[in-house]
Amino acid sequence: MSEKSQTLQTERVAKPRAVECLVAGQATSDGAGVKLTRVLTQPLQRRLDPFLMLDAFRSDDPGDYLAGFPDHPHRGFETVTYMIAGRMRHRDNAGHEGLLENGGVQWMTAGRGLIHSEMPEQEDGVMEGFQLWLNLPGQDKMCAPWYRDFSAADLPGFVTEAGVEVTVIAGRSHGVSGAVTRDATAPLYLDIHLPAGARFSQSLPSGHNAFAYVYRGEVTISGKAAPEKRMAILVNAADADGVVIEGGAEPSRVLLIAGRPLGEPIAQYGPFVMNTQEELLQAVADYRDGRFAPNVS
Repeated sequence: MSEKSQTLQTERVAKPRAVECLVAGQATSDGAGVKLTRVLTQPLQRRLDPFLMLDAFRSDDPGDYLAGFPDHPHRGFETVTYMIAGRMRHRDNAGHEGLLENGGVQWMTAGRGLIHSEMPEQEDGVMEGFQLWLNLPGQDKMCAPWYRDFSAADLPGFVTEAGVEVTVIAGRSHGVSGAVTRDATAPLYLDIHLPAGARFSQSLPSGHNAFAYVYRGEVTISGKAAPEKRMAILVNAADADGVVIEGGAEPSRVLLIAGRPLGEPIAQYGPFVMNTQEELLQAVADYRDGRFAPNVS
């Protein structure tokens, strides 16, 4: 995290959002057998539009992650991979390659289609991180693929007077702009580290869907306790202007994620997310016929 030297802007929240419900997530596996927790599942896609999925993975057992995610296709959305610990090598069929390390982020726009792999580059130790899927508006689903790697030092961040450390992966917080912005979905993606008893406020547009995922310790949001490994979906209220998160008796860590809903139909078949069944069938046919190759439309 790179700290800004500028004076922070205060986020004033007069009417904080309440917690609608807590979600535990589902234990599952993906890729070649990587064990993970699917926090944002398919039934929640409408409620948390424009977000399609959030996976959390954390293990110090190499058997849980060494097989990795061999070559697989994507079309129609974006992926944001955030590594908390460990190293992951990624490659795609356009010749791009990079290494995600502690605190790093890969932001990938699948667009009209690409094939990539994500493979661990370690044989022991802790592997921990998150992958978020962010939908693309229909008009952008067939755009050219794009991606960028950010090291931990590349990611903007700040520390509040209360000692809360915040990494701004996307959006804007306390006057600090994140590594990535998107006009259509206006995503906010913060990693918040709270000392015991600390308080953090973040303004949010009332029409944006929002949730917080607690991955260390316990926090309180508008009087509701949110324990570790729980996602707190925040109420959408016309008069609410943000969220206030309070740390517990021990230090805690929370992802705060919000975005402008697209309000479009969602048609998904595995790694393809389009607007209609016809578009899904075309995606499958294009992949089968080798049209996910670079510079092939």
